[in-house]
Amino acid sequence: MKVSKNDAVAASESYFDTGAFRDDLGRLVALPTPSQTADSLAGLRTYLDGAIAAPLTRLGFDCRLFDNPVAGAGPLLVATRHEDAAAPTVLIYGHGDTVAGQDERWRGELSPWTLTEMDGRLYGRGTADNKGQHWINIAALRTVIETRGRLGFNVTILLESDEEMGSRGLREFCAAERERLAADVLIASDGPRLDPARATVVLGSRGLQNFRLRVALRDGAHHSGNWGGLIADPGTILVHALASLTDARGAIAVPEWRPTSLTGNVRALFADLAVSGGPGAPEIDIEWGEPGLSPAERVFGWNSFAVLALESGDPARPQNAIQPSAEAVCQLRYVVGTDPDDILPALRRHLDAGGFGMVEIVPVASSGMRATRADPDDPWVRRALASIADTLGAPPALVPNIGGSIPNDVFAELLGLPTVWIPHSYAGCSQHAPDEHMLASVAREALVLMTGLFWDIGADSR
Repeated sequence: MKVSKNDAVAASESYFDTGAFRDDLGRLVALPTPSQTADSLAGLRTYLDGAIAAPLTRLGFDCRLFDNPVAGAGPLLVATRHEDAAAPTVLIYGHGDTVAGQDERWRGELSPWTLTEMDGRLYGRGTADNKGQHWINIAALRTVIETRGRLGFNVTILLESDEEMGSRGLREFCAAERERLAADVLIASDGPRLDPARATVVLGSRGLQNFRLRVALRDGAHHSGNWGGLIADPGTILVHALASLTDARGAIAVPEWRPTSLTGNVRALFADLAVSGGPGAPEIDIEWGEPGLSPAERVFGWNSFAVLALESGDPARPQNAIQPSAEAVCQLRYVVGTDPDDILPALRRHLDAGGFGMVEIVPVASSGMRATRADPDDPWVRRALASIADTLGAPPALVPNIGGSIPNDVFAELLGLPTVWIPHSYAGCSQHAPDEHMLASVAREALVLMTGLFWDIGADSR
């Protein structure tokens, strides 16, 4: 009997509706894999080698676990299924590590390491970032194989386990294993949809540059009654330096930090995009950020500066003293059209010009993800858009890049691939926070659209 795409889609719907997807995701969530703890390597290896490699091996994948080229960073799994040298090869990426569980901060009936379904949400650490997302893609591959008997294309799956630490070693590994990872396109899932009710295709991400600003003037604090007005206050100097980087509404004041890429044709891509974090998300501050830009343009097409932490003395136990130093941890999220190699030099020039030569700039090691944006007219992008529209009966949103940062530059620049990201989460998922969850409705639809996409790729390749 001839099978069709509809048969595969129906199988994915049944996989979700019977509870089998929840059971599988629950097994993944039950394996704690926080990469930010010192004793994480054994758990990360167990996740990749057991929870993921074992089912892939049963599907005919050749699986191999690699040590990270950076000492102390999590291992990597490469799984390949080769069907036909004449068929295209799809590279699929994901990460098995999570942030810390923060067990004590979850709501009383919830645990980060137990999948709990409640009010249409699937709670558990990694459900949204990224276990649920890469498992949806693996399950969709399995459904196509079981329905059609083959994929119709070749696939390589790369799962790392250090993304929450900045993807240490990923670039070095991909450079060394370039031949093993050779492909025609990257199709991956991470980050949020534009709106939980609308499937989304993303072409890249904003880059990330973290740094510290430090003012250290002397050793030891000095009584503010005896010395106030006589010696410089590092805290006052630092907050004025910070205030010089933006105006009062957060619009960037460093000229080189203002991107050149928000051109008319790029702005046209945003005309169809409405940003929504879904129920429970914070309300968008319309008067914040760059004037004259829509919310979509501000988060996807422009740069944003944030002060992540700020300290002078001990806020919990303040003393009547002029502190010797002050420090802030800062971040620039930047889009294509910003020179990543000039971000910190431009900051140095700006501070010096403003009389803040005493402010030290200290780069932060986890700032390795650069801004990327694939060509929206690339045939693989158009193929994905057409397939999703056909499967769901409605066109997905096309977003030039997510507002966050992912290691897409490794695939787009180092491996030279067109990159198609199809996120299966939403902005209100509490990613990196207590009560992380995946929407059941999004998970079900994601299984359907990814099954349809993989079916169509195989059908087109015959």
